[in-house]
Amino acid sequence: MKLKSPEPFWLVKDGIKHSYPSLRENIETEILIIGGGITGSFLAHQMIKDGFKTVLVDRREIGNGSTSATTSMLQYEIDVPLFELSEMIGKEGAEKAYWACYESIDTLGKVAKQIKSECGFKKKESLYFAAFKKDVPDLMKEFETRQSAKFPVKWLSSEEISKTFKIDNTFGGILSEQGGSIDAFCLAHDILHYNHKKGLQVFDKTDIIKFDYKKNGVIATTEFENTIKAKKVIFCNGFESTEIIKDDFVNLLSTYAIVGEQHEKNHKELNDLLVWNTAEPYIYMRTTDDNRVLIGGEDEEFVNAKKRDSLLHEKEQKLVKKLDKYLPENDFRTDFVWAGTFGETKDGLPYIGEHPDFQSAYFVLGFGGNGITFSVIGMEMASDFLKGKKHELTEYFRFRR
Repeated sequence: MKLKSPEPFWLVKDGIKHSYPSLRENIETEILIIGGGITGSFLAHQMIKDGFKTVLVDRREIGNGSTSATTSMLQYEIDVPLFELSEMIGKEGAEKAYWACYESIDTLGKVAKQIKSECGFKKKESLYFAAFKKDVPDLMKEFETRQSAKFPVKWLSSEEISKTFKIDNTFGGILSEQGGSIDAFCLAHDILHYNHKKGLQVFDKTDIIKFDYKKNGVIATTEFENTIKAKKVIFCNGFESTEIIKDDFVNLLSTYAIVGEQHEKNHKELNDLLVWNTAEPYIYMRTTDDNRVLIGGEDEEFVNAKKRDSLLHEKEQKLVKKLDKYLPENDFRTDFVWAGTFGETKDGLPYIGEHPDFQSAYFVLGFGGNGITFSVIGMEMASDFLKGKKHELTEYFRFRR
């Protein structure tokens, strides 16, 4: 499955940071990680930290799947609002999920600092605004629910949003203190490079075509018939997990993004802010660390990569029109346009844990608009699983819930 269109901004900006060989022999390990994107890199970091002999493989070059196409917004807000999630899974579970995402942003920052990553991690506020007047009652309910759960939020009127951030045509919104942004492609490479020096084995351009699952371990066979024997396998292959899991557990969507030219004085009000709204599908905006405005959205049901990419020009025009609506003073000129594939679940939550059809395996599948924060949570959950500990989110993130 092809997960991105040509020329995502991060892939062009960062180029080839690090390259690894394909597997050419039979090997044994304790932990085998499938997927070399941002999720797999976090899991590898944790496994090496926990002292496990670890191998990571990817069918492409490292980070060249969805990680190169992500907009890299770090939010604790889940695609399903807190008040709705509370109705779906209970108040306790919903708040635990939101707080776990909240704390994961700081955890990510610590990892980036520890490995001296050049990913440009930056803490930011997050503005969630009403796109239409009819959205205000539910958004106000969401604000009150978050306030009740002790999240640091405040309500801004449309006038306050316009004055503070020069964002027009809103109907008020929630300003959250916790948020952040990174270059996820860069961070994934930096994490793997750091841990490779500590003993992590990394093989890219290595496609696993067969798995033999047993109670005491897994044997993975590559397209060139090399084998990897592992005690446990952790799948961090995101949307490509649908190739092996037969459950109807995620809906695949295409999302579109554009990045403007560098313009140092054009958007200083946005430099410490993430922006998204209540539209369906919602739009999202941020600035990059090299002074560009990024806007994305215009989601469509995913059919295939060819169909997705054929809409690039049309979607670019629509996104520019929306940017002009909300940022009328911004002199935006498109420099990059691309599409990526992501997944949405029925409750906005990821799937992290065991699946009844796969022995000796764990899955860390951070679906949704804040998949990166889910990946950080998955790193901590997998560590607990392997130590025989229970995690408070296991029940809420399990398959067939």
